[in-house]
Formats: sequence, C-alpha cells, structure tokens
Amino acid sequence: MPYLIDTNILVCLATPSHPNHAAAFSVTDRLIRNDIPYIVPQNIIEFWSVATRSADKNGLGMTAVRAEAEIVRIKNLFRLLPDSPLVYPEWERLVIRYGVIGKQVHDTRLVAAMLVHGLTRILTFNVEDFKRFPSITAVSP
Repeated sequence: MPYLIDTNILVCLATPSHPNHAAAFSVTDRLIRNDIPYIVPQNIIEFWSVATRSADKNGLGMTAVRAEAEIVRIKNLFRLLPDSPLVYPEWERLVIRYGVIGKQVHDTRLVAAMLVHGLTRILTFNVEDFKRFPSITAVSP
C-alpha cells in the first residue's frame, strides 16, 4: 500500500545522530523495496525550513548547498507527486471543517495533497497530529 512520507521522517533520515534515525531508515528501506513511498512539494518546503534553521532554533543548521544535496537525495529515494490546483481548495475545506489552527495547518496541507492524489496512509512519528482526519491512517515506524 502506498504511503506519503511525513517531513519528520525525512528530517530523521538526514540526521544520523537523531534517536529515531534507525527506525526511520529501517521502515523507509522496507517501503522502498515493497511499495512506492511518496512525498509532495510541501515536504520539501518543510524540510528546507528545518534543515536550514539554526540548531539553537530546533533546526539542523545546514547550509543551503547541503540542504539542496539532501533534497536531491530525498527526491531520488521517494516519488515526488506534483502540486495540483486542487490542493488549496481541499486544504481550505479541511482547516475549516476540522477547525485547524497554528502549526497544524502544515500537516493539513499534507493531508489535502494526499486526498487529491488518492493516498490514505502517512508514515510519521506524529500519529496524533493526523487523528482528526478520518480518511487518513497515520502509521508510526
């Protein structure tokens, strides 16, 4: 079954010292061999933000050149689904319907992209962040 890969998985994959790196690596390796794991442009945007933010601000402190190299690697591992004009209206419908506020709007955009592309599973370390969406199944490594 196809999965969208959440950005927190991508961050763990890019950070060998992260406590969840081994789990992220193991499960994505299995998915790559058995399924088609997907990412969407929102993942790349979120990853760039975390990767290039300083470590003292909860980022990875990468240079733009290093972040670009990581994104190339990510895009070689996972299939990048295109943005669609249908994602924004779906996102708007979801944030209004579920009363989404604050940082959760970013996860909601991932859900909107999933629904537009017909995906129902997301691999994430933040399963709770997706519980409000009954058409999505969040799976933790």
